[in-house]
Amino acid sequence: MIKKLRKKFIAIAMCSMALVLFVIMAGINTANYTNVCRNADMRIHVIAENDGKFPENPADDNPQDDNQTPPEPKKEKELARRDISPESAFDTRFFTVTLTDKGTVDQVDTGKIAAVSTKEAKKYAASLYKKQHTLGFISCYRYQLVTTGDNTRMYIFVNCERELNTFHTFLLASIGISLAGLLLVFLLVVLFSGMLVKPVAESYEKQKRFITDASHEIKTPLTIIDANTEVLEMTGGENQWTKSTRKQIARLTSLTEKLVFLSRMDEESTQLEMTDFAISDAVIDTAEPFVSYAASRGKTLELDIAPDLTYHGNEGCIRQCVSLLLDNAVKYSTENGKLRLTFHKQGRALALTVWNTTDPIPVGRHDELFERFYRPDSSRNTKTGGHGIGLSVVHAIATAHKGKISAKSEDGNSLTFSILLN
Repeated sequence: MIKKLRKKFIAIAMCSMALVLFVIMAGINTANYTNVCRNADMRIHVIAENDGKFPENPADDNPQDDNQTPPEPKKEKELARRDISPESAFDTRFFTVTLTDKGTVDQVDTGKIAAVSTKEAKKYAASLYKKQHTLGFISCYRYQLVTTGDNTRMYIFVNCERELNTFHTFLLASIGISLAGLLLVFLLVVLFSGMLVKPVAESYEKQKRFITDASHEIKTPLTIIDANTEVLEMTGGENQWTKSTRKQIARLTSLTEKLVFLSRMDEESTQLEMTDFAISDAVIDTAEPFVSYAASRGKTLELDIAPDLTYHGNEGCIRQCVSLLLDNAVKYSTENGKLRLTFHKQGRALALTVWNTTDPIPVGRHDELFERFYRPDSSRNTKTGGHGIGLSVVHAIATAHKGKISAKSEDGNSLTFSILLN
């Protein structure tokens, strides 16, 4: 159990750390990519507003007086308005493809780029127009279909190779650093998790030792009390006091046996003896006596058990599991209630279900019933003689057989326990 707790702690810590790193890394890289697109789109808009050209400075034909402040160039005003550096005219590589009304290529301008030929530019534009794509990336070029000042449709392609390379480099670096950080955190969590669960492990071991020792110590006085009660019945006859004593002895004996069983199952070194056996016969032999037991309490129990099924497991534990489930169903079902046990093959697994009517209960799963000493209704447990530990034994048996167990209510008026044995 301590190993499972430690593994669960490590898994939760690593998942939390991975989630935080993923959110941070995704946020930063998404912001970088958005910035690349935004910068490229602003340049495309400037080119579109200037009919496929990047704005140029007007010639300085009128020299200014040395004492007169020269007017700010038109180009710089326009670029500053879009938060674009004046140097963009020198490092922006782009080409344009003008289309006719029918969508065919009319004109190509590759004067501002050397990496793309006229033929390639036509191919890019024709492919995008056919797919009706108006904005995005093709290769390393950010493109947009725009309408220029003379109502001409034009594809503008801006080279973003440098920006995309920077983005990809940062993306790979952030992934590598994040993975290295996760590995470092994993090593630290593994190292310190042992120190963290050590007090819990010591407390748990003390608890197990106390339960085991106390259970064994209780067995001796119980045996003596039972023997003394038997002597009293032989000498003075049976009466209500001796009957009550025997009943309480039986309850305590059952409780101590279950506690010892659970304590033994908690030990990771414990291995049940597994053999091949006729599980259908074992379930039938265990379940049939409960038909009359339920009838004596005014309840009906139906059995639906597939014959001739075999299983590799511990026969004694499987019988105990069936017995505990049926005993629980009889005790906690409603007056004149109905019970049903089914056992069938389900794919490669074997499915055992015990259903019974019950007092109103919330719809959904009720796995809390498998917790030790869980008592949803203490007054009723007192009347039925329950300890709140039988279902914990069932859960331990199913887990030891690599099975899956669940408890749920479909309608709020019944309860179904299901065990899937692989």
